[in-house]
Amino acid sequence: MRWRFLLALLAAGLMAQTQTMTVARLLEWLRNPATTQESDAALARFLSSVKLADRLDDRAIESLRTQMLLGPKTMDALRKLRDQSKDLSEAAPAVPGAAPKMPPPPSSEEQAAILDEVRQYALDYSRNLPNFICLELERRFQALPGAGRGAASGEPEWRQVDTITKRMSYFQQKEEEKVIEHNRTYTTKDMKSLGGSQSFGDFGSMMRQIFEPSTAARFEWAGWFRLGGQPVMGFDFSVPVERSRYRLEVEDRAVVTAYHGRVDVDPKTRAILRVKVEAENIPPDFPLESASDTLTYATQTISGLSFLLPSQVEVRMGAKDYLSRNVKEFQAYRKFEVESGLIPDTEAPAK
Repeated sequence: MRWRFLLALLAAGLMAQTQTMTVARLLEWLRNPATTQESDAALARFLSSVKLADRLDDRAIESLRTQMLLGPKTMDALRKLRDQSKDLSEAAPAVPGAAPKMPPPPSSEEQAAILDEVRQYALDYSRNLPNFICLELERRFQALPGAGRGAASGEPEWRQVDTITKRMSYFQQKEEEKVIEHNRTYTTKDMKSLGGSQSFGDFGSMMRQIFEPSTAARFEWAGWFRLGGQPVMGFDFSVPVERSRYRLEVEDRAVVTAYHGRVDVDPKTRAILRVKVEAENIPPDFPLESASDTLTYATQTISGLSFLLPSQVEVRMGAKDYLSRNVKEFQAYRKFEVESGLIPDTEAPAK
């Protein structure tokens, strides 16, 4: 795909620590919003270190699969835990009423019709956007050396490396950005000079290339989920390497990989509210072991009109036992005007 990933130094180790967990605690951990941002490989590594105190069955795995995106390595690890725990006592039943009741899944005919509408939305998205400018606040993290995962959140102990404020413009369907501050200090450096990991193509290229006819992505119903407290329809998708444009770059090396992911869709408008993409089958001799990108959209007002625009992007990358994490937030959207459309370089970013 058009968005690219560049990796400089990843300075932290991910060391899974063996721990005993109940099935209820494991499922709670997997449903944690922070956990859902992890790569398939990272989740599978952690699950390989878990020892269950009671029995995990197929019903629990299937229930979990309908609530979150589970990659093939994670599913294999869960099935291994299922087999390892088959002789243990039955897991305690879930608390009645703990899971919100969701509508029944659409029929196969309804799913096909919904996907047609979602595809049209994705293909039309970029050209329906207004010309605008905004501030982009990016925080970049690395995991601390030797940091393990806590059972409470499943997250490594991230250390913030820096903060970058950029002026982002979208004019005639083209994105352009300019760094204006680094660690809250004015700078004339560009992103390449600042180094570290980077990502591009947040506003329309991600969803468009998933749904382009030439991509021929395979979709299947994933289930009902919740986003911001509201129900959304989830569709899993996968794209083989021969039709992929998912490009990873590390220094002077580049590779195109297969990928899978999920789109979460507004059941009323068919608008895409969240996209998660994860690389598959990265060559073993490539410096990156994993790469994923999660893009969340929210309603923004520009000149009195409402548009669904990116509100946050989270990019995660890993090289063997090392991880990096970039979180980008988009703020202060306003109309782009040729005469006065530039945010002054001295303007402080919104906090």
